[in-house]
Amino acid sequence: MALQSLDIQRRSATTTPSPSQRETVEVAKLIDVSKCIGCKACQVACMEWNDTRDAIGVNTGVYDNPTDLTENSWTVMRYAEVETDRGLEWLIRKDGCMHCADPGCLKACPAPGAIVQYSNGIVDFQEENCIGCGYCIAGCPFNVPRLSKKDSKVYKCTLCSDRVAVGLEPACVKTCPTGAIVFGSKEDMIQHAEERIVDLQARGYVNAGLYDPAGVGGTHVMYVLQHADKPGLYSGLPNDPSISPLVSLWKGVSKPLASLAIGLVAIGSFFHYVTKGPNEVSKDIEKEFEKEFEE
Repeated sequence: MALQSLDIQRRSATTTPSPSQRETVEVAKLIDVSKCIGCKACQVACMEWNDTRDAIGVNTGVYDNPTDLTENSWTVMRYAEVETDRGLEWLIRKDGCMHCADPGCLKACPAPGAIVQYSNGIVDFQEENCIGCGYCIAGCPFNVPRLSKKDSKVYKCTLCSDRVAVGLEPACVKTCPTGAIVFGSKEDMIQHAEERIVDLQARGYVNAGLYDPAGVGGTHVMYVLQHADKPGLYSGLPNDPSISPLVSLWKGVSKPLASLAIGLVAIGSFFHYVTKGPNEVSKDIEKEFEKEFEE
């Protein structure tokens, strides 16, 4: 059982206000990259809890396996060897949905109720309403949702909304052996991150900081990064993610203009019918068509 309809704050392609009857605490998952050992226990826990299994991949010479997110792998570990001012470093990042406060996927989705956002901030997909258009993929600044070729539905991390609904932490948090992933209210997670940042800076990581990008209104999955001034070092984490202007244009200015144009065409057709009546074909034209058909 996922979170219930009373917890829904926003729904895709729906102008009717959501009930928002219950106000829940805003939650967040904090991933401390400096504590991660890349064991992939979180990947396994995610598949076990959600009962998904991916195809056996091939070794491409790196530890990434699978090499990318799929409809069955909602989180993957990404490994990067990079040169920094501290020398060669191995930076590991747990990739997956960031659960944006202002989700581009939800804004881009044209299917009513296919994507919802709960009052606690979690962004969830309702696959039974998904039409498989893939617009949510284009709307995501983190390139996360994946379209399944099997059922033409889109899948991504749910932040274990079913577990959170009954007071449990996400499966990846439960299984992390180093405490690199923690979960709680967003306020508490920010405070926890600040303490970790002080520790990292004391150890020489002067640019350590919290990744909670303002371009998407902040996220409900946040990172503590040793090099917060260069997020791209972590396997291409976007420096300043934001929703594509095309999505804003399509859902903002162009949509009411298109509705207005359709309305004007309908009104024009109505007046044409009232003033001119239905189009009629003369007998002479009918005879000409019949003659051409016989020839």
